[in-house]
Amino acid sequence: MLVAAAFGYFAVAGENGITVYKQKRAEDRQLAQQIEALKRENAGLQVHIERLKSDPEEIEHEARERFHYTKAGEVIYTLPDAPSSNPSATPPGAAPAPSR
Repeated sequence: MLVAAAFGYFAVAGENGITVYKQKRAEDRQLAQQIEALKRENAGLQVHIERLKSDPEEIEHEARERFHYTKAGEVIYTLPDAPSSNPSATPPGAAPAPSR
């Protein structure tokens, strides 16, 4: 009887038991989902690479986006960042408010 109880315990909670098996199956499903997501991302990047190799407009778009390139005669306007939500924050280069 004691042997059967020990066997039952190890079958459920041992290092190769049902609990570990279920954990490994869940981990396997999660990793399979990650692999599929990475495959989709990789396929999208491959398409982008092919367009960069063959499409001058795609090359121009990438250069403008990544390196902020412009064509001759174009002007780029840069807007300041949104103001801080902290009203007591002093913008860079501004003098702090005088204390009383």
